[in-house]
Amino acid sequence: MPLDERDPTQSEAEAALDTLRAWANRASDEDISALDPRLRRLIPGLPDPAYPDLSATYPADFAPDEAYKRSMPDLQNGPASLIRGARAPIQHVGISNFRLPVRFRNREGGDTTLQASVTGTVSLDADKKGINMSRIMRSFYQHAEKLFSVKVIEAALDDYKADLESFDARIQMRFSFPMKVDSLRSGLSGWQYYDIALELVDQGGVRRQFLHLDYVYSSTCPCSLELSEHARSGRGQLATPHSQRSVARISVEVVAGQVLWFEDLIDLCRRAVPTETQVMVKREDEQAFAELNAANPIFVEDAARLFCEAMRSDSRIGDFRVVASHQESLHSHDAVSVLTQGPTFQSESLDPKLFSTLIHVG
Repeated sequence: MPLDERDPTQSEAEAALDTLRAWANRASDEDISALDPRLRRLIPGLPDPAYPDLSATYPADFAPDEAYKRSMPDLQNGPASLIRGARAPIQHVGISNFRLPVRFRNREGGDTTLQASVTGTVSLDADKKGINMSRIMRSFYQHAEKLFSVKVIEAALDDYKADLESFDARIQMRFSFPMKVDSLRSGLSGWQYYDIALELVDQGGVRRQFLHLDYVYSSTCPCSLELSEHARSGRGQLATPHSQRSVARISVEVVAGQVLWFEDLIDLCRRAVPTETQVMVKREDEQAFAELNAANPIFVEDAARLFCEAMRSDSRIGDFRVVASHQESLHSHDAVSVLTQGPTFQSESLDPKLFSTLIHVG
């Protein structure tokens, strides 16, 4: 029976392999590739194209020149043919929680350097594959050491639109802003830290500035206060009203050409709801805080309207939103409210985790 009509024996296969190896040792690379490139895996000493002999040592002294850099692939800036999924425009694409120190100016004319968390995004046309994320970070580093907070954002925004060729751009910086706060009666003072976000949006060539502030306060339930007093006066029964740590997230648009200091927004909130949580407390301060709460009992609906009244009173504030959360000590759930003025912050849908982000652990 001819060999091609039966299974070769072990010895015949070994002899055939020896013949191939002997031929390959004399053949050129072109001859081997023309016959079958997979032969390289069978010939000892020949490099396997699937497993090239690569260096595993980091080349610390390697310095790429301009020609080498130009030769490097850049997939994000590749042609539209590389787009995966729907060829649709993206409203926001960029980076989140990029951290760096930024100088902030205070109302008194001084300045302080704070660690800021940056979110920077741009719009992306439907026919563009992607953006170069590192350009966003480079823009901030370029300006952060010589400019103050708002100017840093403005300069970075200019770079965004020029470097990334985008129509719309948005930058937000989050930080913890310190203010010295006096105690109510003891004369002590301490640092209160406020979660603040400064946001600049450039849409269709129009720039708008926003401030976001989380204001933490104590809310005493008016109903619980009345019921406690009823028990005291009617039955001689000691009772205490329930109060709880509460948070209002105030978001405001600053009217174009106006300056609204962080301290100004904080002062507006204090005037609206004066029961801000305290930093330094002695016995006389604790008693004063109890009296202050009793003088300002509020439901969550009251809080939203009081903050609204304060925002309306300042001509530097345009559209705004108040999100309030009273994290109940009576109930196992929170009481919440949302109040908006103007179209900017209106929404038919709420972020499912909006209220859970209002919990401040101190």
